[in-house]
Amino acid sequence: MRCKELIEKLEELASSQYACDWDNPGFLAGRGEKEICRVVVALDATDQVVEQAVQEKADLLLTHHPLVFKPLRRVNDQDFIGRRMVRLIQSDICYVAMHTNFDIAPGCMADLAADRLGLCAEGPLEVTGEAEGKPVGIGKIGFLSQAVTIETLAKLVKEKFELPFVTVYGTEQITEPIKRVALSPGAGGSMLRQGIACGAQAMITGDIGHHDGIDAVANGMAVIDAGHYGLEHIFIPFMKEYLGKILGDEATIIQAKPAFPARVI
Repeated sequence: MRCKELIEKLEELASSQYACDWDNPGFLAGRGEKEICRVVVALDATDQVVEQAVQEKADLLLTHHPLVFKPLRRVNDQDFIGRRMVRLIQSDICYVAMHTNFDIAPGCMADLAADRLGLCAEGPLEVTGEAEGKPVGIGKIGFLSQAVTIETLAKLVKEKFELPFVTVYGTEQITEPIKRVALSPGAGGSMLRQGIACGAQAMITGDIGHHDGIDAVANGMAVIDAGHYGLEHIFIPFMKEYLGKILGDEATIIQAKPAFPARVI
């Protein structure tokens, strides 16, 4: 299958029309006529991931986060973005990203994360549009099947997302059993207000700063920071399976090596 044909299939899963205005998903580098038989799937196009794609002789690198967000005024090997783009193009590797379109599309990031936690979702945490007459958007708000302590919920997040650690705000202040939960994979600092407004007792997200965490607790909502990578790495196995169905048995789909960007020492 040619790259441009595969992109059409990816659009059926998560149309770029769902993407936020500030985002830059889609076909970012390469040849539309390139035949795609080997794909590397990753969360980020890091130096290690790009090199893995080169060593695997991949035809396509598919990531969740786009390597390029802002227009490039030059493409050379003098900065990390240019260096990676040059490496991909020199190696004839097409590069596609599926970011907020995948976050928002039905059946994708938010739904996948909610399913892992067993969250009975009422709808998006922040509505951004509509699909087939139903609201779509960032994150989810809903209920757990049974109320649990914040410590138990934190352990559940660690288990379901296979995480080495999570950071929890509100273990001493939020003492009531947790049942109503907000979920926002990725960087959720800007979503805390929505969680509070929706009456969430706890919010599960990533990239939470000190002041955002303690302010959320002051407003009656605990926060479980599972990390940006921690909640979104589910993109990788999901897309491996999806691409396998599209490309068939003759294609090879390779998951990038696990690479949690932070650890506790």
